[in-house]
Amino acid sequence: MHLLSAGSAAKRRAVLAAARDLFVSQGVDRVSMDAVAARAQVSKATVYSHFGDKQRLFRAILADAAESLDAFARQVIGAHLGDGAGITSSARLEEALTETAIDFGIGLVGSIEYSAVWALVAQRRWQDPDADDDVETTAIENAIAERIAHFTELGLLDAEDARRATDHFFALTVLLAFNEQPNPLAVDQERLRATMIDGARAFVRAYGAR
Repeated sequence: MHLLSAGSAAKRRAVLAAARDLFVSQGVDRVSMDAVAARAQVSKATVYSHFGDKQRLFRAILADAAESLDAFARQVIGAHLGDGAGITSSARLEEALTETAIDFGIGLVGSIEYSAVWALVAQRRWQDPDADDDVETTAIENAIAERIAHFTELGLLDAEDARRATDHFFALTVLLAFNEQPNPLAVDQERLRATMIDGARAFVRAYGAR
C-alpha cells in the first residue's frame, strides 16, 4: 500500500509540473488534458482521477505552490527569527532580518517553479480581470507579522501595525528583487544579495525603535 501511495504521489507531482509548464507556455485554454497526460507520461485517466477537470488542475497548481511556499517560508522564519534565534538587540535583529531576506530572495526570485506560477496568475488576470485565482500567502504574511509584533513588544521595533510593516518588508526586499530581476534563469546572485541587504537595512531604519 505504501508503494502504491508513493507512486500515486509521484504521478500527481508529474502532472502538476507538466500542466504548469504547458499552461505557462501555451495558455490554459489551449492546453488539453491529453497534452498534460502525454507530457507527464501518465494516462489521461490518471490526470482525471487526481484532478477531475482542467480548472481544478489549475487551482491545484496554485494550491501546491502555496503549500510549498508556506513550508519554505516557515522554515526560514523559524531559523532566523524564531524564539531560539537569540535576538536581544537591534543589531542582531537587523542581522536576522537580513538573513531572512536573503534566504527568501534566493529561494523565491531564483526559482523557476515559483516564477512559472506567478506567470500563470498574471496570465489568468490578463485574460479575466475579475478572476480571483492566486497563490495564497496570507499564512506567511501573518507569520512575519507575528514576529514583527513580537519584536515590537521587546522594544526592538516600533511598528504599530505589524501587518502593514510586513507589507513594507516584502516590498523593500522580495518584491523589489522580482522587479529588478524577473528572469529566474538570469538572476545575478550578488545583485540579489545586495538588494536584500539594502532592503532589510531600510526596513530597520524605518521601523527600528527610537
